[in-house]
Amino acid sequence: MAISPVDFASLLCSRLCHDLLSPVGALNNGLELLADETDPAMRQRCMELLADSARTSANKLKFFRLAFGAGGSFGEMVDPREAKAAIEGLLSDAKRTTLGWYVEADSLPKAAVKALLNLALIANEALVRGGSLDIGAEQQGDHLEIVVKIEGLRIILDPQIRQMLTTGASEDGVTSRLAAAFMVHTLVTEAAGTMQVSEPAPGVMIFGAALSTGGAG
Repeated sequence: MAISPVDFASLLCSRLCHDLLSPVGALNNGLELLADETDPAMRQRCMELLADSARTSANKLKFFRLAFGAGGSFGEMVDPREAKAAIEGLLSDAKRTTLGWYVEADSLPKAAVKALLNLALIANEALVRGGSLDIGAEQQGDHLEIVVKIEGLRIILDPQIRQMLTTGASEDGVTSRLAAAFMVHTLVTEAAGTMQVSEPAPGVMIFGAALSTGGAG
């Protein structure tokens, strides 16, 4: 599916703004309440809410910086611990999903890290009521295999997100809601790889991606 770099950058910005609107709005509301509040207990509560909103905003920005951004402070290889920390920050805001991390490599290609992070984002949003999010990555010959598995009481994946992940297209084209899926498909395709999403099953779903690394370990 053809989309100009400028249009895609705009979609990523729209997605980022959408996700930051709530915590930043809460910061603004908290400051307004704090300015008018005189009760010490209520002021303390306002400060706690402000701290929570600031932490949530920072966690989202750190995640999107690595998942969507150019990652200028990183080379072509990235320490997987950076990705793990970004995902942990994202999950800590809702405190409803536990992370299982099964990545033993000392470094991963930047494209693979971006694909992994965006898959984690999509998978976490599919866990409507929370659950477990397990992530693994392993070098197999000249391909790096990434597996993201989710388990929970209710899993909902928009059919258009599934279609975008596996084919790079959807009925609505590329929208801000589908931007992460389009990025994953593009990264995998550019790495001469393949993308799979398991068929719907009660309580479990698996996302798999294989990216060519030319035998790099």
